[in-house]
Parts: sequence; structure tokens; C-alpha cells
Amino acid sequence: MSRKQKKTLLRIIVSAVLCVAAALLPLEGVWKALAFAVPYLIIGYDVLRGAALGILHGQLLDEKFLMALATLGAFAIREYPEAAAVMLFYQIGEFFQSVAVSRSRKSIAALMDIRPDSATVLRDGEELELDPEEVALGETLVIRPGERIPLDAVVLEGSSSVDTAALTGESMPVDVAEGDRLISGSINLTGLLKARADSVYAESTVARILELVENSAEKKARVESFITRFARWYTPIVVVGALLLAIVPPLFAGNWSQWLERALIFLVVSCPCALVVSVPLSFFGGIGGASRHGILIKGASELETLAGVDTFCFDKTGTLTQGRFAVEAVHPKEVSPDELLDIAAAAESYSAHPVAQSILQAHEGDIDKSRLGEIEELAGLGIRAVVDGQSYCVGNAALMEKVGADWHDCHLPGTVIHLSRGSEYLGHIVINDSLKDDAADAIRALRELGVKRTVMLSGDKASVAAHVAGQLGIDTCLAELLPVQKVEQVEALLAQGCTLAYVGDGINDAPVLTRADVGIAMGALGSDAAIESADIVLMDDKPSRLPLALRIARKTMRIVRENIVLALGVKILILILGALGLANMWLAVFGDVGVLILAILNALRCMRAAV
Repeated sequence: MSRKQKKTLLRIIVSAVLCVAAALLPLEGVWKALAFAVPYLIIGYDVLRGAALGILHGQLLDEKFLMALATLGAFAIREYPEAAAVMLFYQIGEFFQSVAVSRSRKSIAALMDIRPDSATVLRDGEELELDPEEVALGETLVIRPGERIPLDAVVLEGSSSVDTAALTGESMPVDVAEGDRLISGSINLTGLLKARADSVYAESTVARILELVENSAEKKARVESFITRFARWYTPIVVVGALLLAIVPPLFAGNWSQWLERALIFLVVSCPCALVVSVPLSFFGGIGGASRHGILIKGASELETLAGVDTFCFDKTGTLTQGRFAVEAVHPKEVSPDELLDIAAAAESYSAHPVAQSILQAHEGDIDKSRLGEIEELAGLGIRAVVDGQSYCVGNAALMEKVGADWHDCHLPGTVIHLSRGSEYLGHIVINDSLKDDAADAIRALRELGVKRTVMLSGDKASVAAHVAGQLGIDTCLAELLPVQKVEQVEALLAQGCTLAYVGDGINDAPVLTRADVGIAMGALGSDAAIESADIVLMDDKPSRLPLALRIARKTMRIVRENIVLALGVKILILILGALGLANMWLAVFGDVGVLILAILNALRCMRAAV
């Protein structure tokens, strides 16, 4: 609890005790007025001061003006206990609001703690402690156990475990060693690391995340904008209504004090703070709750739109698949599977191509380089290599045609690498991009949440894309698309009247992420362009975060609607009862402060993970 909140709580307690004491004392007249004026001024001096400043600055019709007018009016008609109680309960409501906002900021504040305070840099053999913004690209960082990683980097020396929970929501540490990437904002847990800075601070992951979070509060949802406009018109209408209620009926029925009291009740209950506070607080809580799970939502408007999404479109590579090739099958003809894989690995051992790396990874064993002779790379075809004194060709179907091998295609989809010894066909290896572990579960969960349609838009071959879509249970698969064609397909779907989210990770996805109603980028491995173009960023690249994000958005919007109905319904009812003389000041207090507290407590539910 902040110092200001503690001070407010003390004022509330002192004022409440003095109100009870004043009510118990047998006082009348001016002494009774003075007895209740003391707690009234203790708890309400800042409200009276705010109302006076508002009048001086031409801002008459805010909630402080309404509270000051209503309570001073109550003093004028000698309703001293009600005047003090209204101000006391109003401040209790404000206190609840302050505590609620502080709680909803905690998840955001925890995320803001990822900002690194300093970076240790190795310059001319000496370790210097610098501001992360002073570190140049390519400099060597020294990161000790317990320190926060200041910049995106690549490990040069050492091994360790890294805590990425603040960024991705993933509780399990990640093991890193030489050659592995480090994400800024993570915490080095166990070992000393030396790493090469792979970005300047302004372009680092941590800087981009903080910028997204800091800007999220500026983007209002449509319902928030409506509430702001509503309050702007609602408050003056209510004040005019209260004036008419205080003046017009007594002209015909007399009893000025009774109608003035009804007008004051009308003013107390009319304060729109339950709406003005709870709706933004709900969105803030939803955005904060999502950030705890590694889901960064750029603003309330994006959260509101996500809640209504009924169609999800996906990129394939890096979004639903790992983006890394792996050997799926080895189909030999004249040799054993192990021998076929061994020949291919030996021939590809000097290549940095992803396909070659997948074959080497599947081979697992060391390659004796003394077995190798001349290696020739054939552009667009593959490799001709001498292994164990014999010439082998490793590559695509066009290479097999060129050397005259009697090859055949594979029944499995994927990238097929053929092998021949001279013109003698030895078999082929099938390489595919493996699915992400949670991709199928994510698609199934989205369907259970009522998503009407799932679509995959891929630039890959039709057979490969169709195979992946079939494995995941995706409704529609469109393949061999250029970036501009992806945009055209999304526009065609939007023309059908759906609300569409597109999920992608590559730089080629940036145009379509911008065109979709909601663009969702895979952030940890995604490109800068995709992250900048997207409305929502999934920091851990897990498709299973998509149904969670959808549940959080829908839960937030449900709570927003509940608060609007609660606040307006109760206020309208008590306004009518007050005008008819069937409501007293205590009921008016409930209609204002009570509803505010209930709405705030309801809004805080947005911070919990949706179920």
C-alpha cells in the first residue's frame, strides 16, 4: 500500500470514529452541525478543494463538484449525519478504486521490472559497467549468475540456465550454451556467461516489450470511448434534472426543503464514477492478466476486437510448425537405412543449409572427414561428393535426372532428398518441418470456444501444407501464396462479414497482420516487422496461448458488460425512486459508492486467468 493510500485509510478511520461519536452525543443545533463538520472536513477537504479548483478552471460538472454540491446542500437543510456519511462513503469508494488500480498495475509493474539497470561490457580486457543504451552492437557482455540479461545476445563462452518467466510466462528455466541466443530481460541463473550483443538496446526484445506495454493504455476500446462521451452528456443532464426537481414541483406543491432533499439524493446517486472507473479498470486488468502469461496486448481496442473473433488464419512455418527441418523418413533401395543416412550426412557435412543440418542431426554420430574427397556444390540441384573413394550425388529430382538415375518420388509429403552412386539410385530421405507440440491442441481448443473457421495460408508446396493442415484439423488450406496473395485471401474472408485474426511470425506476414482485424505475432522468434505490425504478441511462440488470449478477452468484455448493466440499472432505479420520494440519502450512497465498490471488485476478476 502506498503512502498516499495509507494516509487516506487513516483519514477514513478517524472520520468514521468521529462520525459515530457525533451521532452518539446528545447535541442539537449549531453544536451538532460543528460535531459533524469536523469529520466532514477531515475526510472531504480534498474533494471540496478539487471542486473549487474545477469551478475556477471552468470544469464544473465532474464527480467532485457533484459530491461537494450534494453534501453542502445536505448541511444547508440540516441533514448533518447524511452529509458527513455521503462524503465518508465516497472516499471509501475512492480508496477501493485506488487499491484496485494498484493491484491491476502489479502485473504490468512486474513486467516493467524486466528493464535492465546496467550492462557489464568487456572493453580492452577490462570490465566496464555501462547503461544498456551505451553498449554497441557486437560488444562482449559479461553476465553473472543472478543478473538480468541487458541485450539480445549470442553466447560465446559458458553455459547456464536462464529464467524467461517474466517474458514468456514459462516457469521452467531454459538451458543455454555456446551458440545459443539470449533474450534481453531474462535472468541468468547458474553460470557465468560471455555473450556477443546481437542488438542495440532500442531494438532489443526488452525495449520493444516495454514500448508495447507503455503504449497499451493509450488505445481505448470503443466501449471506453462511449462511456467517456456518455459521462460528458449524462452529468450535465442529471444536474439540470436535479435543479428542475428542486425548483419546479415546489412552485405547485410547496414544501421546498423536501424537494431540495430529493434533488440532493438525485445528485448523489447520479455520479457516474462506477462506469467511468470500472470499465477502464476491467480492460487494464485484462491486459495485465494476459501479460502475466506472455501475451502482450497493445491496447483495449485490440482486446475488445479479439473477443469477437470468429475466424482464425494461420501462417504455417514458425507458427504452427517449429520452423526447423527434421528427418521424417529414410527409404533405401539398394543399401540399409543407416548406410543411406551415413552417406548423406558425410556428403552434407560441410553445408550450413537447414536441410543438411537436419540430416546431420538425424545421423547423430561424428563424421570422419578423412573419408571425404572432392565435394562439388551444384547450384539448384544438390551436391556431388566423393565418400570412401566413390562418387555420390545427393539432391533433388532434377539432379537424379541429370545423372540418369532410375529414381522415384515418395508417397510422403515433404522435402525429398535423393541419393545415387553414380547413376545407381540408392533411395531417398524425407525431411519435414515438425509440428509444434501444442498446435493441434490449440486448434481443438479454439473450435471448442466457438471459433467458426480455421484457415492456413502458406507459401509452401500444396502437398506439404495440406499434410500439416490435415494433421491439425484445420478447416481450409491455401498454399503456394505470395505475401500479396495472403492479403487478398484475408480480404476475401473479411468481405464475407467475419471478424478475423491472423497469426504469423515472418517478415512476409507483416502486410497481412496489418490487414486483419486482429494481427497476432509469434514474438520470441518472430521478426521485428511482424511484431511491429501485430496487435498482440505471443512471447513464447506457443499456439496454445491463442485460446487463452481469446478466453481472457471474452471474460474481460463479459465483465465490462456486467458493470455497465449493474451501474446503469441500479442508478436509474434509485434516480426514479429519489424523484418520487421513495429513496433516502443512505440508499443514494449505496447507489453511488456501493455500486462503485461492487463494479471495482467485479473488474478485478479480469486479472485472473480465464477459465
